[in-house]
Amino acid sequence: MHWQPKTPYLSVDGIIEVYDEKGAFQGIALIERKNEPKGIAFAGGFVDVGERVEDALKREMLEETSLHVKIKSLLGIYSDPMRDPRFHTVSIVYVCEAIGTPKAGDDAKEVTLFDPKNVQTGDLVFDHAQIFKDYLLYKEHS
Repeated sequence: MHWQPKTPYLSVDGIIEVYDEKGAFQGIALIERKNEPKGIAFAGGFVDVGERVEDALKREMLEETSLHVKIKSLLGIYSDPMRDPRFHTVSIVYVCEAIGTPKAGDDAKEVTLFDPKNVQTGDLVFDHAQIFKDYLLYKEHS
């Protein structure tokens, strides 16, 4: 029998900065989750075995928001064992950009564009309130 190590689940999340065709900023995309835990979150999902995390990010963003994203920056790696109530999950979070109008799909019940100044962090699930605060610091310094 082959020994299988027990490790946390690996996931990716994307903070998608959405622009229109003329390059005007429209907002950041947040999804309403269809599945438990329900609530508002950044689009994201699990990395498949044999898949690069960057490819997983682009796949998950397309599946949940119908947007083709370009990765701008790695925001951080979030690994608190309590960040996901279901099980220990490590998430690699990227800041990305896309052009177009998001449309919900896959695990997303709805996708909405928000002005970062108007995001209510209390509505965010997992540790996405902390991720959002880190994103605002990133924006201040970029």
